[in-house]
Amino acid sequence: MTGTPRPLTILTEEEEMFRDAIAAFAEEEVRPRVRDMDNARKLDATLIPKFFELGLMGIEVPEEYGGAGGSLMMVALAVEEISKVDASVAILCDVQNTLVNFPIARYGSDEQKQRYLTRLTSEIVGAYALSEAGSGSDAFGLATHAEKKGDGWVLNGSKMWITNGAEAELFVIFANADPAAGYRGITAFIVERDAPGFAVGKKEDKLGIRASSTVELLLDSCELSGEHVLGPVGQGYKIAIETLNEGRIGIGAQMIGVAQGALTAAIGYVQERRQFGKELAHFQAIQFQIAQAATELEAARLMVYNAARLKDAGHDIARQGAMAKLYSSQVCERVTSLCVELFGGYGYTTDYPVEKFYRDAKIGTIYEGTSNMQLQTIAKSLLR
Repeated sequence: MTGTPRPLTILTEEEEMFRDAIAAFAEEEVRPRVRDMDNARKLDATLIPKFFELGLMGIEVPEEYGGAGGSLMMVALAVEEISKVDASVAILCDVQNTLVNFPIARYGSDEQKQRYLTRLTSEIVGAYALSEAGSGSDAFGLATHAEKKGDGWVLNGSKMWITNGAEAELFVIFANADPAAGYRGITAFIVERDAPGFAVGKKEDKLGIRASSTVELLLDSCELSGEHVLGPVGQGYKIAIETLNEGRIGIGAQMIGVAQGALTAAIGYVQERRQFGKELAHFQAIQFQIAQAATELEAARLMVYNAARLKDAGHDIARQGAMAKLYSSQVCERVTSLCVELFGGYGYTTDYPVEKFYRDAKIGTIYEGTSNMQLQTIAKSLLR
């Protein structure tokens, strides 16, 4: 595609090199597979080992556990660059880093870090399981129950909308160990795929990010030893909130990547498509719409980057993360919709990439907290 200079955003030399390496990987390895994966509703299995080889599945994990010892900013850059090509592939990297590695690195025991992080950075995919059929936005109204049994635990219940669930070998699962205590009874567990009583259920057929798996998890008297409890018993709500705060930066990065991918394609198209004797790019109406889209996209990018920088500096980012996710998902919807229109009838067909970017955009307003939940978080922060 032509006509899209790099955003003039300040990055360190290391970050620029990292970003460019990921961009090259996305172009060379992901782009040729995009349409086939979308049609098959499945990731190309040969891509997953390449993610591990590049160190993309343990960006923030300390080097002692096999990770790159990087930053959340680097996670955001990786997710953004891959999302410019395919958001389905990008979410594999995002969930692994922000929703699985992060809570284990933050709350896991030394033994858990050694046992699980070393594998998560080198060979196995992980997934995060909070949502249930009856608890979406009301995430802490979950019904999955954990009962103490001797030195271990027995989990019963089910989880819904679990990203990467089909590929995952390890799951961070939240269950209530003391329902009478409400959300204060919620506890986090590390569950391996071969745990007795655990099963991966139905795979959803979705509007967008179709190659990314979204599944149901079933826990039927799932037996775990006490070593599988992540963090203190009853502190699962805190772990979930902190994890989602980080995860929202990843979704913001995904959304700006999707929007940029669509806008890049549209800019190339309007410079080639001729109507009324000249290229579409010569019409002021087209120029102004592209300029507006690019401006909003740059604003969203800066919000995502700023939130990532703040998190890396040790600041609480509940509000900034919510703002970044909210605004980037809104901008992504607007930009991808415009890009479909700029392509005209062609944009509505699968022969061109913008219809997929448009479909992939919608999920940003839904998962890891709907837009209304982000607004609630922002309002609470401002009015407390």
